[in-house]
Amino acid sequence: MGERTFEVTEATFDEAVLKSNVPVLVDFWAEWCGPCRMIAPLVDQLAAKYEGKLVVGKLDTDVNQEIVMRFGIMGIPTLILFKDGEVAERITGFLPMNALEPKISRHLG
Repeated sequence: MGERTFEVTEATFDEAVLKSNVPVLVDFWAEWCGPCRMIAPLVDQLAAKYEGKLVVGKLDTDVNQEIVMRFGIMGIPTLILFKDGEVAERITGFLPMNALEPKISRHLG
């Protein structure tokens, strides 16, 4: 976890993500996933760049299967941006920053 990101679990998901006053980008990942490790630094960069406008949570799909099923996560990495408790953007697979950032920033006003 980067210094501007936090761990999301099944126990904390609803409070930390769905009830948040600011948009929350959730990174669905697993330790064994190579593309997840590739996108992690980009997610950390987004957390730093949009600090105050966005919070970033990381959810380990291997230990939080209920949330994985709830949101129909079929492949990782998957990034879901939640705004006002609703899914605002969903990205599956690795994207370079020049493709990733516009998909997130357009929801941040």
